[in-house]
Parts: sequence; C-alpha cells; structure tokens
Amino acid sequence: RAAKSTRTVVITGVPDGLLHDDVMADILTIHFQKSRNNGGDVEEVTYPTGNKGVAYVTFEDPEVVGSVLKKGDHQLEDKRLSQSYPLRVTSYHENVSSFTVHLLFPL
Repeated sequence: RAAKSTRTVVITGVPDGLLHDDVMADILTIHFQKSRNNGGDVEEVTYPTGNKGVAYVTFEDPEVVGSVLKKGDHQLEDKRLSQSYPLRVTSYHENVSSFTVHLLFPL
C-alpha cells in the first residue's frame, strides 16, 4: 500500500463554523467520493486541523490524488450548506513543505 502522504490532499476554503465538524467531514467525504469530482474511495478525512478552513483527505488509491488535483474547479455543495463554496485542492507535499519553511523561517 502506498504511503499515506502520497494518498492525501490538502483542502483549503472549507467553510468554518457553519456546521458541526463531523458533519463537515461527512460532506467532504461525499464530495471527494463522487466521480464527477474525479474522486474515489476516501479512507479518511481529517477535519478540523490546526489550521482554520483546512482539511486533509486521504484516498485508498494514490491514483485518485492525481485525478482530483487535475479537476480545477471544486465546488463544495450540499443541501446542508446555504451556498456552494470553492475549494482549493493541493498535494500534501506542497503544503507540508511551505508550512515547514514558514515555521523555520517566519516572515
């Protein structure tokens, strides 16, 4: 099985404080399992994280990460949300390195 980091994407733009955390994690799971979002089987959603509006989605298959990243426009939509929210999806490696650099060399 591929390393967890190669099967994980970082989601930013998650609407904060609208719903219970477990409900938001459920909405994210549903979004990233849909084929129209280039998704696949989700192993785990980590939400909330230490950063406001950020979630981590880990897929069972590392190939899903590539297809999710290729879909440019992710709109989080659910009947429990009053509107749709644009999400930014980036690979786990990009974010970890930028966070690490920022921690080591704060501006």
